[in-house]
Amino acid sequence: MEKKMWEIQFLSLPHILKYCKKCGKKMAFSCSEQFRINAQRKYLDIWLIYKCLNCNATWNATIFSRIYPQSLNAKMLERFHRNDKALVEQYAMDNGFLQRIGVEVELPQYSVIGDSFSPYETVELEIKSKYFLPIKVSSLIRDTLHISQKEYSQLVIDGKIKSIPNQDLLKCKLKDGITLIFNEKSVDKPTK
Repeated sequence: MEKKMWEIQFLSLPHILKYCKKCGKKMAFSCSEQFRINAQRKYLDIWLIYKCLNCNATWNATIFSRIYPQSLNAKMLERFHRNDKALVEQYAMDNGFLQRIGVEVELPQYSVIGDSFSPYETVELEIKSKYFLPIKVSSLIRDTLHISQKEYSQLVIDGKIKSIPNQDLLKCKLKDGITLIFNEKSVDKPTK
């Protein structure tokens, strides 16, 4: 069986949806790619700043609240002060963090890097993503292999596409990766 690998490359940071006080309704906010650090007496607060796409109002997503500065190592604190791009990306792409702060996430644009193939070939496909964002596996496969929803559903129902471990391929999300088997050949057992 031929093995293929796809890697998801995100082209931007995700927008979040939350209530904007200035606009008076739920709006999309983009990450400003900047942290705000506030030191009060012996405590530290750190936020990731988001801006409303409509009115430019800012909203601070709490990363740390009322922590002792000594609880962060000096290098990490310096990264927050420098608005380190990798650290911004780490928080802005962290679906768990975004859910904990109570916002909805708009899926950012992404591309799939890897070899194309026919959905009728016998292939083991490993799909990897650096970040867990809620990409539907069905949409990813349909868009990349250029097949219809009906065609994809029929392949899954007929057992022509399976996942390891077994998941509902009509509903499951990518998380950080998945392995799919296309058109697995059954091995005939020898007769006695």
